Amino acid sequence: MSKARPRLAQERRWWRQGYQRVAGLDEVGRGAWAGPVVAAAVILPPDQPGLSAALRGVTDSKQLTARQRERLAEVIGQVALAIGVGGAGAGEVDRDGLIGATRAAMQRAIGMLALAPEALLIDALDLTPVAPLPQQAVIFGESVSLSIAAASIIAKVSRDRWMAGLDARYPGYGFGRHKGYGTRGHSAALAQLGVSDVHRRSYAPIARLCSEGRLARPK
Repeated sequence: MSKARPRLAQERRWWRQGYQRVAGLDEVGRGAWAGPVVAAAVILPPDQPGLSAALRGVTDSKQLTARQRERLAEVIGQVALAIGVGGAGAGEVDRDGLIGATRAAMQRAIGMLALAPEALLIDALDLTPVAPLPQQAVIFGESVSLSIAAASIIAKVSRDRWMAGLDARYPGYGFGRHKGYGTRGHSAALAQLGVSDVHRRSYAPIARLCSEGRLARPK
């Protein structure tokens, strides 16, 4: 994966064409065994002097620590024209597949924007089926586009907080630590407690436990 610093070149292409409200979109949680896929949409102010400097440090959320993400999420909130966050739960992932659930989460994030976007920059996904706007899918978008990188941070911070809430509702699984991903501790908790209703039953490790009848009592 490219580790290039994200810039505003992609956004400027749209701005020069007259599209002023360009939303960058990214998601997190696609590989997790439990919890939602969460997407964020971020509209940055077009051609604002010093914008890149104001967002220095904003990059792919996976390259940052939790503390860095929390700090940068505050900065993004101060700089952005609009931010939207949307999610799709485990049941939607199982029913509609990962791509369908990701598109739904992104569509909801767009719907939560206080300003309607005129164009979209999306991390490696075509949203035409659910958001028929001028758009561009950008490979490794969070490493290329500053608005997509900002969206990746907002999505990650939002999902981590969501998983902390699930940790309180479903004690023992360790959702606050592993955020629903397939760690050794998560596997051990599943073996002891069984599959909860926020686990993705279409994912092979969870499907196997379901086939063995290893189900937790519903919450």
